[in-house]
Amino acid sequence: MPVRALVEAGVLFGLEGNSVRVALARLLAARRVERDERGRYRLAPAAAAVAAAVAGWRRLPERLRPWDGAWIGVAGQAAGRRSRPDRAEQALGLLGFRSLAPGLEVRPDNLVGGVAGVRAGLTSLGLPAERPVFALRELDPACETRARELWDAPALLAGYHAMRHALERSEARLPRLSRERAMVESFRVGGEAIRRLAHDPLLPAPIVPAAEREALVAATRRYDALGRACWAPFLAEHGVPHRHAPVDLRAFDAPTGLAPAATGGIA
Repeated sequence: MPVRALVEAGVLFGLEGNSVRVALARLLAARRVERDERGRYRLAPAAAAVAAAVAGWRRLPERLRPWDGAWIGVAGQAAGRRSRPDRAEQALGLLGFRSLAPGLEVRPDNLVGGVAGVRAGLTSLGLPAERPVFALRELDPACETRARELWDAPALLAGYHAMRHALERSEARLPRLSRERAMVESFRVGGEAIRRLAHDPLLPAPIVPAAEREALVAATRRYDALGRACWAPFLAEHGVPHRHAPVDLRAFDAPTGLAPAATGGIA
């Protein structure tokens, strides 16, 4: 995207042009974006793992396999090592891990690819290679109970339901809004849905029934098409390929409510 498109889009969200340029300079220095010879910006390879994790919301059902009761564990960081702990914690959170005991993060082993696939995903997202990732089986009854209660299942179900209805309400509003307001609303509301799905722990049905999550994925797919339509004229005016609308890498942040400051993007 050219700078002028990013600046114009920023204005819609109340951002000053100089603030957008400063943010771009910081992202460029952090190698999260790169600039071509024409001064256009795009995501850099260093951001590819996060972008792929966020964009994977479309394929959530395909990432699951039947759960046989096994768990995946990740051991804590070795004493004295401080190797990018922020990225490590973000990686674990993005793949749905929770702390079962000091130095032990766990999640159900119900993702396609099993331990090897989760290990590769964690490493690509920033987990240090020296952190052991392994299978856990036959927990004692007390540990098994604690492990299954690490996630707030009622809150997850309520969140799926509330987010789906927020999408449906916005879907009904968008045709009545001006182009600019529709762009902003589709980015914020659709982006919040994507962020929730990107952070979903993808728990197996014995812990959280899948129906509400699947309904949210379906609703987000419908809303995604509307969001693309809202942004397509603006992007076309700036000569930007718009098969993909804006992606917000801050989907790494924890999901929040639909506050005015919430950001997102149809990815």
